[in-house]
Amino acid sequence: MSQGKAYYDKQSQYQRIKAYGVPGEKLFAVYDCKGAGTGFVGITDQRVIFYDQGTLLKKKMMISIPYNQVIGIASRDEGGVLFKTSEITLITAAGHFSFEFRGADKAHEAYQHIMNQILNQPHPQLPG
Repeated sequence: MSQGKAYYDKQSQYQRIKAYGVPGEKLFAVYDCKGAGTGFVGITDQRVIFYDQGTLLKKKMMISIPYNQVIGIASRDEGGVLFKTSEITLITAAGHFSFEFRGADKAHEAYQHIMNQILNQPHPQLPG
């Protein structure tokens, strides 16, 4: 994983995500999450990596979702014009993965990073 300046809430979580990196992959941020299920989430230029505490597969494990597998991203609507939510959900063919961040600002940063990567992924050519 590239050595760049990545944001993180906790050094130990950053180190755990970094250990799962692949050569050439750039780590943007590692966010600590609230609530049961996801302990923390890492956002790279190639995928979202998160630590599941046993709620999805009944075992504690790191899960990676490449951006080309993401169908959409949703943010909980709490009304108003400004981004106020602290929860985002990745929608994939395998299911929905929700993350509750420690503040709307961090959720917004994560949303922006993920959307930028999704929009920059190559898309299959339509016949015609």
